[in-house]
Amino acid sequence: MHDRFSLEGRKALVTGANAGIGQAIAVGLARVGAHVTCAGRRSCAETLAMIGGGADEMLLDFADPMAARNVFAGAGYDVLVNNAGIIRRADAVEFTEADWDAVMDVNLKALFFTCQSFAKAALAEERPAKIINIASLLSFQGGIRVPSYTAAKHGVAGLTKLMANEWAARRVNVNAIAPGYIETANTEALRADTARNAAILERIPAGRWGQPEDIADTAVFLAAPASDYLHGAVINVDGGWLAR
Repeated sequence: MHDRFSLEGRKALVTGANAGIGQAIAVGLARVGAHVTCAGRRSCAETLAMIGGGADEMLLDFADPMAARNVFAGAGYDVLVNNAGIIRRADAVEFTEADWDAVMDVNLKALFFTCQSFAKAALAEERPAKIINIASLLSFQGGIRVPSYTAAKHGVAGLTKLMANEWAARRVNVNAIAPGYIETANTEALRADTARNAAILERIPAGRWGQPEDIADTAVFLAAPASDYLHGAVINVDGGWLAR
């Protein structure tokens, strides 16, 4: 029987693959057979060592939203995971234009134009392909002190649906994952704050922080043939946070 979760013979590119969620996704895709290009503004050597073969790296800095414009044509990529992102924190009344633009460029503008470049190649070659965008709980909630991040992640959810509407009939699946509170370097300060950590855990029905592998396993599903009829979905992987 054909393994509907196998990525044997598939080629994937994962952005922000040097650490955290991106690293886990790259490792997860490789584990089920994909050849993975680990892309980031810093070296992904640690991720390559974890994969142990069947992977390569590419330096891409999405401070330039068009950084991937020449990556996909003729390169044979079947899967794109848009994980790269940054965050800036300040009260809304103090938030600067520079911080607004930096986050929007990396988290939304670069994501769209990377998807565009990937889809152009797949559509021109008339072959199926999968796009997986990393959204956020803040695609649905407001948060505090992260105005550009919240706006960008709302935009990621909207663009995921728009691109799915345009490309689904041509066998390009576009879906997103909205991670909850995940144990990564980005959340270390929250976990170290006893009161904040307790408040977060109290809200999560699963009673624990998520692991990067929880997101990776969902990405494997979205990259694999098992999800061929899934288009425009934003899947919450949050331990039940939004259900609460």
